[in-house]
Amino acid sequence: MNPKIDDLNWGILQSLQKNARDSFANIGRKVGLTPPAVAERIKKMEDMGIINGYKAIISHTETGYQLKAMITLRAFMGKLKPFLEAVKTYEEVVNCYRITGNENIIMEVVFKDQFHLEKFIDMLIQYGETRTHIILSEVVSDAPVGRKAKS
Repeated sequence: MNPKIDDLNWGILQSLQKNARDSFANIGRKVGLTPPAVAERIKKMEDMGIINGYKAIISHTETGYQLKAMITLRAFMGKLKPFLEAVKTYEEVVNCYRITGNENIIMEVVFKDQFHLEKFIDMLIQYGETRTHIILSEVVSDAPVGRKAKS
């Protein structure tokens, strides 16, 4: 664990993870610092790579994507590297991870409908065997990173 993450920094991080648009003044009230002190600590955590960025979380259903799925890929011999380049261009892929186990890749993907999903799988077949899991609902999503318990 990074020793630069003291109790105040953890408080700031927890607040930012709940609402990255929260004001320095409001965060300061929560953790007991002035707005300039909060801003300075956030800047330092950005510079150290603790905070890597800020983003908007978009509803896939409200933007026309009715299906969300997890797809695993078990790459054919010699097809993993080409896939790793190609996957960066697929607009359907929300997240993609290289993993251990029988499969090489797991992707979180969104589709307009089952026909869109079918076309996507047909495109992936050149790289390896796929397994698709349709997501019915989110149980935990974008949970904040918590402080590691002290031993």
